[in-house]
Amino acid sequence: MSSIDNVSPQWLENQYLLYKEDPQQLPEEWRTFFRGFDLALEQFEGEGPRDNKPAAIQTMIRRYRDIGYQHACVDPLTPCELDHPLLRIDRFELEEADLQRTFATDKFILPRATLKEIVDVLKQTYCRSLGLEYMHIPIPEEREWIQEKAEASRSREQFSREEKLAIMRKLQQATKFESFLHRKFVGQKRFSLEGAESVIPLLDHLISKAAEQSVEQVVIGMAHRGRLNVLANIFEKPLGNIFAEFSDNETYQIVGEGDVKYHKGYSSYRNFPDGQLHISLASNPSHLEVVDPVVEGKARARQDRTEGDGEQVIMPLLIHGDAAFAGQGLVTETLNLSQLPGYKTGGTLHIIINNQIGFTTLPEDARSTAYPTDAAKMLNAPIFHVHGDDPEALAQAASMALEFRQRFRKDVVIDVICYRRYGHNEGDEPFFTQPLMYEKIKNHPPTAEIYKSQLLLEGFSADELKKIEDEVDQALDDALENPVCALHEIFMKQWSHISRKYSFDSVATGVAEETLKQLAVEMTTLPDDFTPHRKISALLKKRESLVTENGDLDWGTAEALAFATLVNEKTSVRLSGQDSRRGTFNHRHATVYDIKTGGDYTALASIAAKAGSRFDVFNSMLSEAAVLGFDYGYSVETPDDLTIWEAQFGDFANGAQVVIDQFIASSQAKWDRPSGITMFLPHGYEGQGPEHSSARIERYLQLCAEKNMLVVNPSTPAQMFHALRRQVRAPYRKPLIVFTPKALLRHPVCVSQVSDLVDGHFQEIIPDILEPANCRRILFCSGKLYYDLLQKRSDGGHDDVAIVRIEQLYPLHNELLSSIVAPYGKDVEYFWVQEEIGNGGAWDHLRPRLRELLGKEPVYVGRKRSPSTAVGSHHKHKIEQQDILDKAFAE
Repeated sequence: MSSIDNVSPQWLENQYLLYKEDPQQLPEEWRTFFRGFDLALEQFEGEGPRDNKPAAIQTMIRRYRDIGYQHACVDPLTPCELDHPLLRIDRFELEEADLQRTFATDKFILPRATLKEIVDVLKQTYCRSLGLEYMHIPIPEEREWIQEKAEASRSREQFSREEKLAIMRKLQQATKFESFLHRKFVGQKRFSLEGAESVIPLLDHLISKAAEQSVEQVVIGMAHRGRLNVLANIFEKPLGNIFAEFSDNETYQIVGEGDVKYHKGYSSYRNFPDGQLHISLASNPSHLEVVDPVVEGKARARQDRTEGDGEQVIMPLLIHGDAAFAGQGLVTETLNLSQLPGYKTGGTLHIIINNQIGFTTLPEDARSTAYPTDAAKMLNAPIFHVHGDDPEALAQAASMALEFRQRFRKDVVIDVICYRRYGHNEGDEPFFTQPLMYEKIKNHPPTAEIYKSQLLLEGFSADELKKIEDEVDQALDDALENPVCALHEIFMKQWSHISRKYSFDSVATGVAEETLKQLAVEMTTLPDDFTPHRKISALLKKRESLVTENGDLDWGTAEALAFATLVNEKTSVRLSGQDSRRGTFNHRHATVYDIKTGGDYTALASIAAKAGSRFDVFNSMLSEAAVLGFDYGYSVETPDDLTIWEAQFGDFANGAQVVIDQFIASSQAKWDRPSGITMFLPHGYEGQGPEHSSARIERYLQLCAEKNMLVVNPSTPAQMFHALRRQVRAPYRKPLIVFTPKALLRHPVCVSQVSDLVDGHFQEIIPDILEPANCRRILFCSGKLYYDLLQKRSDGGHDDVAIVRIEQLYPLHNELLSSIVAPYGKDVEYFWVQEEIGNGGAWDHLRPRLRELLGKEPVYVGRKRSPSTAVGSHHKHKIEQQDILDKAFAE
């Protein structure tokens, strides 16, 4: 509709004829447009020639709503436009003489008004400090809600005296906190908020209004810019703690290597007249926007644990930079989670600190769109562009955004257009690269001074404003002179019963036989009126009989029993990934589908519901980074649940490498933030080429230190069963990396017995059954290669070669391995055999450890070193695989 003056008259006439025939044939915006024609006809019927001006006024109203934000006064560094060429009345064939004429309007705040009154309302609503971008929203109810809210108030909420003073206090706290740090800790990086100080009263107002609307928790993620200011003045983190971090005197820190002060998370309670509200800030790395899906996962986990409407009482809030919001693909991945069943959180509030620069890069080099917010239009989210020096307009935007989110359960974006007072950090010189921009900034007064002048003009006394400044100054001085460092313990509440330390002590993970058999029946029983595919029906019957008749359990059956036993014991399970409901390799079928109705049924969820737990399995969108980040965030909030992310192929997990490196492997060391996330990474060489063979075991092992993760490569269904149960039955929580099989899913020898699930436990190392005295060589291996070696030994009669499986690659159970090899004597040969390339797999990690443990270096048998993980030719793959087996048993 914004291009209405470009359409042909004939087309327009045809549309009008359709409207007269049946208005419902046309979209709402065209129905509104043509109602203007009818109003004009009715009003001036019998008065001579038709007056087209009422319709022109409707078009003008629509134009303001459509593009008014493009002409709003929202940039502190650019003078406001006094004239808007596309919005002049002559663009609509209206004249100065019409300004005093009265016109009827349709769906406008003034049903009848002079043209001048109509224009004044439109300018005040759409062209002042708050630019409303919302006409791209296709749902009329959402669009009309925004326009009614905005036009009724002229986009200018009336604040009480107390509210204005509260805004002033928060502005002074934000401003003086930065200047205090600048003076007292000269030269130290803090990634100042200066130029965007109004974000602090914005957040304060938002949180206060959230408490009024029954929000109980706000989960926040943000980058380093302004983070310390937010911690001090929104989270009310003790200033003594912050100053101690600047002095490098963190005596209150608990464990781990720690992190720089502007990466750390925090949580606190804020008290308001309408109740107490909990706010938490997720710890995050400098990798911009990677925290976004983590926050969404944390919020969803809390919502899932909440009785009643979790989306209404728990809200995610993300604070972005303009360059990162436009530039980082993880932003759009996270936005895409917004309405997906397994990942939606009832809408996220996004605040963009739009300081119109990214380090030294200007917008014209940073994005191909007019606004950094344009990515959010993929969700049809409303976008509020706000003048960063107008804290009252920001408060108005916050109120509208919150109400919209609570009402429609959708994302909203607040674009705070501001500037950056200094360079990227306080030691950077911005005049080198942006001399003109920084010449403006150098002479631009702080927002607090601008707002102070406004309040003085409104009649506030200089003394009461000075009193606020003095109180803020005094609080900062007192905190520096008499620092009080408060302990902030992570292992509290739901983590209080979790140990930080890993132990090799066996964990009881067996389940009674009668329980297994009962659950096998329940997890394979469908509703009476459900019609599955015949092959699925056969699979379920077979799965049941394997358990009830003590048959050979395959991988899918053991995995399903692990899930069933856990949810039956009131431990919730979440499994998320690409094609996870069925399983990439057709082995799971956790959810089955009715071939007549298309409906679905998840038997494990029924078992869980009966026990008072949850079993959720979700097919994720085609993303690694955002979904793994989400599930990691979920796991941080649910130490007593089993949270699993599954890669379609393990090879593809490197699309989420930042999440793995910066969160999963290191979050406890950096932030004392543990996680029990489990990753399923299908791995194994079967001649499918370099993109479908290797989950890159070596990369995970390179990240291992201080028992930070568990890395396992189980070779039997029973081992998988016990590994999954150990993950939530052990007294500790560590990320669990599982290299899951592909070929072994249906391998006739890769089976377990029901008794293995009853009496067993996870075995870090599985010894051979051969008599050690008769063996000349031990082959150490891991994963599916064991079965190839076993077949080769059987075929060749190599009964003097033992095969020892290392099922847990990290932490390596040194004592157990020593006890296993001790009976073989010192003359035995040691070989490490792997199917991965020489610079991949577990070899480089285990080599020094085995050498130290065994007293000599094992012989390496495996593929040669290669920049690619596998060959593309299936024929060549078979030759390489055979060569490995031949060398392993060579005399």
